[in-house]
Amino acid sequence: MPQINPHIINLKESATLAINQKARKARAKGEDVYHFGFGQSPFPVHKNIQKALCDHASEKDYLPTLGLPALREKISEFYQKEFGYNLDPSCICIGPGSKELIFQALFVLEGSVIIPAPSWVSYGPQVNLRGKHITRILTKFENGYKLCPDELEKTCVSLSEPQKILIINSPNNPTGAVYSDEEISALVDVCREQNVLVVSDEIYSLIDFSEKRKKGFMHFYPEGTLLTAGLSKSHSAGGYRLGFLASSPQLEPIIKALSTLVSETFSSVSAPTQYAAVVAYSQDPEVRQYVDRCTAIHQCVGSYLYKRLLEMDLNVCPPDGAFYLYPNFNSFSEAIENRIQSKNVKKLCQHLYDDYRVAVLPGTDFYGLENDLSVRMAYVDYDGEKVFHCAETEELNDQFVEKNCPSVAQGCDQIKKFLDSL
Repeated sequence: MPQINPHIINLKESATLAINQKARKARAKGEDVYHFGFGQSPFPVHKNIQKALCDHASEKDYLPTLGLPALREKISEFYQKEFGYNLDPSCICIGPGSKELIFQALFVLEGSVIIPAPSWVSYGPQVNLRGKHITRILTKFENGYKLCPDELEKTCVSLSEPQKILIINSPNNPTGAVYSDEEISALVDVCREQNVLVVSDEIYSLIDFSEKRKKGFMHFYPEGTLLTAGLSKSHSAGGYRLGFLASSPQLEPIIKALSTLVSETFSSVSAPTQYAAVVAYSQDPEVRQYVDRCTAIHQCVGSYLYKRLLEMDLNVCPPDGAFYLYPNFNSFSEAIENRIQSKNVKKLCQHLYDDYRVAVLPGTDFYGLENDLSVRMAYVDYDGEKVFHCAETEELNDQFVEKNCPSVAQGCDQIKKFLDSL
C-alpha cells in the first residue's frame, strides 16, 4: 500500500463541492432538489470579459510569478476607487483563486490561526494541511455572528505563540454578515496590541448591500493586513480561477516569500485569464453596471428568503452581503428530536434532503456545534442568465423571486411543510 501524508488521509472533500455534486447527480436522474447547498454566482460572465479572454487566447508565455503587471496596476486602481485602499502593485500577487492564495499564505506564515465560527469551510482544512489546528471562537447569534474585540483578546492571551493569524471574511460566508467600520476599527486595536496578522478575505466585497462598510481592514491596519479577493463571486467567474493577495509595503517580506513559493508550485496563472481580468478591473462602465445589477438581484432574493424564514419562526440574521443565510431551528429542537430521534444538525440536514429534497449544509461544516441546529443556505439556485435579463425590465420584489427563482420559493415551501409536520 502507498504511504500517504497523514494530514491528507483524514481530509474529506470540501462540503460545498460535495453537496453540489450530490444535487447535480440527483437532478441528472430527474429528481427534484431544492438546492441551497452551493454558493456559485449563477450569472454569465460579462461579454466584455469573455471577449478579452478570446482575444488573448494566443497568449502562451509564462507571465511573471506575481502576475501580469498591467493587471496588478488595474487592481490597485480599482481598489483605490472602490475602497480607498493604497495597494502597491509590487505587493500584489495573482493566483488561481483567492482560495489557493490563502493556502499559500498560511504555508508561508508562522503562528496560531484564529477563525470566528461560523466561517468558510476550507479555512480549517488548509490550516490542518500545514500541520496545525485552528483556534475557533464561537460567535453569537445576538451579535450577528460577528467577532467581538473582547472575544478576540481573550483568545489571543490564551495562545503562547508570539504571532497570531486571524482569518476574517466580510461579507461573510455562511452568515451574510458585514462588519462595519467601527467594528473593524475595534478589532484592529486588539490586533495591534496582540501581534495579530489579519487575512481579510474580501471575495464578496462588491456584493455588499449593508451600507455599513466603507473602508475595511486594509484602511485601518495596513501594516498587519493581507487582503484577498478575486473574480469568482462579484464577476460570476469561479471557473476562471483568478484571485489576488495584496499587502502593504510593510509586509513586503511576505510577498517575497509568496513569490518564491509560487515559483515552485503553480508558477503563474493562465495568461489569457489574466488579460481578461484586466477588463474586469478596468472600471469599464458596462462591467460595473453588470456587477451592480447582480448585487441588486442577490439582495432581492436574500430579502425574500429572509422574510420567508422569519415567517416560519426560524432564528435568522438579516443578510447584509454575499448570498447566504444562516438560520437555526433551535426553537423547534424538541419537536425535531422527537421526529429524527436526535438533536444532531447533520441528521437534521439529512432528513431535510431525504424527505423533503431540500439541500442545505449543517453548521458543523462551518465549525459550529452539533447540537446547534444551524444550517447554511445559499440562495443562488436559479437560471442566472434568464433572471439577469428579466431584471432589466421587471421590478425586483418578492413577486420577481417567486416568478423567476422557483426553486428558491418552492424550497421555502418544503421547509415550511417540514416545520408544519412537527
